[in-house]
Amino acid sequence: MRTISKGAEPPSLAAWKRTNPHGRYNQLTEDIRRIIRQHILEEQFYLCAYCCQQIQNIDACHNEHIEAQNLNPGRTLDFSNIVASCNTPNQCGKAHKSQHLPLTPLMTECETELRFKISGRVEGMSEPARVTIQVLNLGDDEKNNRSLIEKRKQLSNALLWTNDINPNEGLEDEELLEMLISDLSQPQQGKMEPFTPVVINILKSWLQS
Repeated sequence: MRTISKGAEPPSLAAWKRTNPHGRYNQLTEDIRRIIRQHILEEQFYLCAYCCQQIQNIDACHNEHIEAQNLNPGRTLDFSNIVASCNTPNQCGKAHKSQHLPLTPLMTECETELRFKISGRVEGMSEPARVTIQVLNLGDDEKNNRSLIEKRKQLSNALLWTNDINPNEGLEDEELLEMLISDLSQPQQGKMEPFTPVVINILKSWLQS
């Protein structure tokens, strides 16, 4: 999970809301929903808001309300409450449903209270983080989500190898670590490699050790 910077809502959504001041998300046309989805995908550099795996296109994800629609009906059209989630069964948005989410990708704390491991596991450094991991099934233990843990391990390690870093040995040169973190933080052609925020999280933990 990385902190998402929300921009202005799409003009078509703003226009619909002006015409329908008491409207709700479930009343939107499919065209406007897809426009929203494309907009948030670009904001997220084509990564899932929760697990950070890559999303290929708007048909491989869904518009996800961080604060569930039935928990706060007044926010169903609040663009700052909508992110793009992958469609993986029993994970991320498909696991969230209507549960409260104490740590979200709109909070800067999500980058420090979640600690990712070379093994592919994620550890919550606070109670809100631990609850969020459980709600979204983000892989704190293999018995909960072996598939995500393995995918995260393989693709994160591949990204490290691509940058000439042996995942098993790490990197002790602080200057090189900071340069790599800076480079990885820059999207290429509007996209990030899968699990890039996970790798950045790992590199930052090396800096702190």
